[in-house]
Amino acid sequence: MNAKMLPIGVDDFRKIRTEDYYYADKTSFIRDLLLNRGEVNLFTRPRRFGKSVNMSMLRRFFEIGEDGKLFDGLAISNETKLCETYMGQFPVISISLKTAHGDSYEFAKNELCTVIANEALRFPFLATSEKLTETEKKRYDQLTKVDETLQSAFAMSEATITSSLKTLSQLLEKHYGRKVIILIDEYDVPLAKANVFGYYDKMIVLIRNMLDAALKTNESLFFAAMTGCLRISKESIFTGLNNLKIYSLLDAECNECFGFTDAEVRQILDYYGLSEYYDTTKEWYDGYRISDAYVYNPWDVINWCNQLLKNPDKRPKSYWKNSSSNEEVRKFIRRMGDGVTKAQVERLISGETVQKSLEEQLTYNTMYDSVENMWSLLFATGYLTPAEMPYGNLARLKIPNNEVRDIFSDFILELFEEKVAEDGTLVTEFCAALKNGDTADVERVLMKAMGKTISIRDTAVRKEFKESFYHGLILGIILFKSDWGVTSNRESGDGYYDLQIEIEEEETGIIIEIKYAEGGDLDAACKDALDQINKNHYTAELREDDMHKILKYGIACYKKQCRAVLERESF
Repeated sequence: MNAKMLPIGVDDFRKIRTEDYYYADKTSFIRDLLLNRGEVNLFTRPRRFGKSVNMSMLRRFFEIGEDGKLFDGLAISNETKLCETYMGQFPVISISLKTAHGDSYEFAKNELCTVIANEALRFPFLATSEKLTETEKKRYDQLTKVDETLQSAFAMSEATITSSLKTLSQLLEKHYGRKVIILIDEYDVPLAKANVFGYYDKMIVLIRNMLDAALKTNESLFFAAMTGCLRISKESIFTGLNNLKIYSLLDAECNECFGFTDAEVRQILDYYGLSEYYDTTKEWYDGYRISDAYVYNPWDVINWCNQLLKNPDKRPKSYWKNSSSNEEVRKFIRRMGDGVTKAQVERLISGETVQKSLEEQLTYNTMYDSVENMWSLLFATGYLTPAEMPYGNLARLKIPNNEVRDIFSDFILELFEEKVAEDGTLVTEFCAALKNGDTADVERVLMKAMGKTISIRDTAVRKEFKESFYHGLILGIILFKSDWGVTSNRESGDGYYDLQIEIEEEETGIIIEIKYAEGGDLDAACKDALDQINKNHYTAELREDDMHKILKYGIACYKKQCRAVLERESF
C-alpha cells in the first residue's frame, strides 16, 4: 500500500481528507471548543502551527451541506451527541485575512474587499432567496459588486466593509432560520503589514469597526472563533467587546489542539518508517510550551519527514526560518548593547533561561518601542518559550529547540559580519595569518573577532551546535576575501570537512577543522581536529585541484578563547 502524501502547504481539511493526505487527528478541538467556548473565541499561536487547518476543519464540521463522512473514524465521531446537535447544522462565514494587506492602505482595503466578496459569493442563493426582501437582496449585492474601473476588483465603501460580516450573517440567518458561526483566520495579519508600511492607524480603525459590528452587536451570531499570532490589546481593537474568550500560550484549554504532540510525532515517524530519527526530530522541532503541554512545530515536522523520505542522510534544518523574515529576532539581536545584554543572549543560545515579565496584550505599532515589549513579542511568536509555568507575569524564558537556536545564531553572525566589514584590518590580518601559517596571529586575530560577538557557554547545548557557531564566525571572516575560493561542509575523501580554501595564484590550499573544547582543553581538541583531517583524507580534493602547498589547521574554541595548530604537506 502506498503511503499517504504529506500535506505540505495544504490547509483545506476537506482536501486533506479526500485526497489521501496524512492527517494528525485534531478533531478533539471541536469538542473542546463546544464545551468551553465563549461567544467570541480567540486562539493565539505562532505562525505555521496549524491554525488554518483547524479553522477549515471547524467550517467543514458545522456548515450546512458539508459531508459528515469527512469525520468518519476521527475522534469527534465518538462524540455522538455533539455530532447530532452540531454537525452540518449552521450557516458558516469563514474568511482568512492572511492576504488582506499591501504596501498602501488603498491596496490593502481592496484586498479586504476581495476576501469579503469571495466569501459572500459562496452564497449566491441569497440574491434570489424568497425569504429575503428586495432591500435585503440589494444589501447582498453590495457585498459582491464589481468596480470595472479597478479591473474587476470588488469595491466597497468603508461603511460597507465595516458592516459586511454582520450584514452577511443577518441575511444567512434569515434564509436558513439558524444563527451563524463566524470564523476569522489570521485576524491580525492586516495590522502587522499595515505597521510595516505606515498605515496602521487607518487599518486598525477599519478592522476594529468590522469586528465590533460582527462580534459585539450582532444578534445573528451563534459564536465566533478567530486565530492570530498576537493578542492585540483590547483597548486598541476589541474595545467594549465583553464576550471575548482568549486561549493564549499560557492557557491550558485546547493546549494540544495546535501543533503536534509527542505521541502524534511518534505516530508520523512510525507511519513513514522514520522512527530512528525521533531524537533528532525532538531536538530540532519540539519544545514549545503551551501551559503544561509541549508541542512540535507541525510545519517543520512535515517538511523534515518529506526531506528524509527523499534523502535519509539529510541533515535537519530550519524550515520555519524560510517561511518568514524572522524580523522579530533580527531586531532583538540588534538591540544588544541597547537594553539587551550580551550575557542574556549568551545564556539563551547556550540553553539557559532568562527571567522576564510578560505582557500578553501588545499592539503592532508599539511592539518594538521597548526591550520589555520585545521579550513578550518573542514569547508570543514562538521564538522563546517558558521553561516552567510562569509565576504571575514572571516567566523563565528559553529557546525551545535547535531550529530556533539556529535562527538566533544566524542573526548574531549576520551582525558580526557587518562589524567585520566595518573593520577592514581584521579580514586582512586573519587571512594573511592563515596563508602564512602563523598560528599565533591566527589565534590573536580570532580572539579579537570573538570579542565582537557573543560566546557559547559550556552548557548542555549539544557540541555540534557550538562547533557550528564558531564555524559560522570563521566563515564570516574569510568570505570577505573575494579572491579566495571558499567552500564549507562539502564532501572530500571519506567525510565532510568544515572549511576549505583554494588560493589558485599561489597553488595553496587550506583545510580547517573546528572543534569546541569541552571543559576548555584546547590542545586536545586541536589534536582531535587534525586527526580527523588526516583520518578522513580531507585534502583529497585539494590534491586533485593541483594545490601544491597544503595547510591543515585544527582550530579549537572555548568561550572567547581559541587555539590553532598547523600541519603542512606538499607534493
